[in-house]
Amino acid sequence: MRPLRILTWHVHGSYLYYLTQAPHEFYLPVKPGRPEGYGGRAGNFRWGENVHDVPAEEVPRGQFDAILFQSRKNYLEDQFELLSPEQRRLPRIYLEHDPPRETPTDTRHPVDDPEMLLVHVTPFNDLMWDSGRTPTRVIEHGVTDPGPKWTGEKARGLTVVNGLQKRGRRLGADVFERVRQDIPLDLVGMDSQAVGGLGNIPLNDLPAFSAPYRFFFNPIRYTSLGLAVCEAMMLGLPIIGLATTEMATAVQNGVNGYVDTDVRRLIERMRQLLEDPGEARRLSAGAREVARERFSIERFARDWDTTFREVAGRRALVGGAR
Repeated sequence: MRPLRILTWHVHGSYLYYLTQAPHEFYLPVKPGRPEGYGGRAGNFRWGENVHDVPAEEVPRGQFDAILFQSRKNYLEDQFELLSPEQRRLPRIYLEHDPPRETPTDTRHPVDDPEMLLVHVTPFNDLMWDSGRTPTRVIEHGVTDPGPKWTGEKARGLTVVNGLQKRGRRLGADVFERVRQDIPLDLVGMDSQAVGGLGNIPLNDLPAFSAPYRFFFNPIRYTSLGLAVCEAMMLGLPIIGLATTEMATAVQNGVNGYVDTDVRRLIERMRQLLEDPGEARRLSAGAREVARERFSIERFARDWDTTFREVAGRRALVGGAR
């Protein structure tokens, strides 16, 4: 079977990089200055030859098998500015990266279309969104094996969050500060220096940087399961975090880390790992095992391959000349 031609936008760089491990050709619209959503092959990623930049003005003449929306702006605005009428009738998928924000239980998804497929990245998100008439599917995260492995000799915890100071309670800025009063923690990510962090670590350097830390702490209250958590787990870091959203199932207490809704108990677990490298080593092995079973890039690529082919198979290829 030939690779399919998928038009999508650069919305979440890390996710897009993993998505393009699926055996298809991906076309990313770009605009001068590469504004949000139109960055194309941007960032510190080793993009494959199956990832193509397309000037936005050339998109209406392109020929694609399916359109993959990844944001409300893609769906509500970009498609009407960018796509031809024929392309807007192509098979379509909306990839929802987040849980509902307005209310956790009563928010209607902006897509209400029985002819589209709505893909959620966690079962929790699928549970919480009111998806109306739109059929849904869950494709859980997949991450590549980073190569370096956990060593854990550094008796400190590591947190990886971009823009923590500006993103407030939802991302757990207050939780991080509370824990840091009792536990040695390092924060990395964009703008982390604003709260005493170590700055942004290039993606390719992050595994080797993270490997010596005793554990990974995720202070986030309410968001999708972060790729940083999956990446840390694949590396072998024991995971400590709040028992909210999909974290409650991704981390099994005593197997690959600990989750709780009581921050005091989490602090006790962190102290235990700092004082007992052997226990951390045991949880490290569990983290690798869970990550390889649940978040392997091979499973992720298969799930997306199946999904793209099922959706694209609903109608023949439509579009302009090659």
